[in-house]
Amino acid sequence: MVPLSFAGEEWLLTEGRALYWPREGTLLVADLHLEKGSFFARHGQMIPPYDSRETLERVALAIRETGARRVITLGDNFHDSDGSTRLEPHASGMLDALTKAVDWVWITGNHDPEMEARHGGTLAEELEIGGTILRHRAQKGETRPELSGHYHPRLQLKVRQRMIRRPCAVVSANDGPDGKPTGRMILPAFGAYTGGMNAADPAILKALQPADRIDAVVPAKGKLARFNLWQAA
Repeated sequence: MVPLSFAGEEWLLTEGRALYWPREGTLLVADLHLEKGSFFARHGQMIPPYDSRETLERVALAIRETGARRVITLGDNFHDSDGSTRLEPHASGMLDALTKAVDWVWITGNHDPEMEARHGGTLAEELEIGGTILRHRAQKGETRPELSGHYHPRLQLKVRQRMIRRPCAVVSANDGPDGKPTGRMILPAFGAYTGGMNAADPAILKALQPADRIDAVVPAKGKLARFNLWQAA
């Protein structure tokens, strides 16, 4: 894990694409897309159906690493609203155990707007904790600190004629209405079968406006690597 200063708070970004909020004892993950494999199988694309197991194992590892007392997911928890009904017994047991072990909150997203909390936890469209807004999709024009997912940002770099792609968080910085520094962050997708969008894609940069600066951040060898994506003139 590497420290990350954001919106006047200290956070920890894990190597496994999760964000930990020490003051709140809260682990945040975005875009689990559980049961994506079974969704594609229903539509004739046969891929290994174990993505939910792998994703939940990674959540469990992040909880152990951070000691989190609460988990908040940032939407698109299942690949579709019926995904929770397709969990095979092993994955179902894993999820039941996780939601009993910690205070678990599901924020719903565009893939699972009618999701039911069949395996525990509570549901919310968005939350505000300590002045920070937690929602699935970044809201253009938001001036309060905000954490979201949806875009599956991925840093793309060309190094020595080789293209490198890594999931990353995208962080904006600007002065809030009261003149104090604030910011917004889009978390990388956490699910085993999630793809990615170029972190510098205009859709991501537009979603984080207004901003003075927008960076991609990734853990690298125990340190936080930061890459500027956009800078105000």
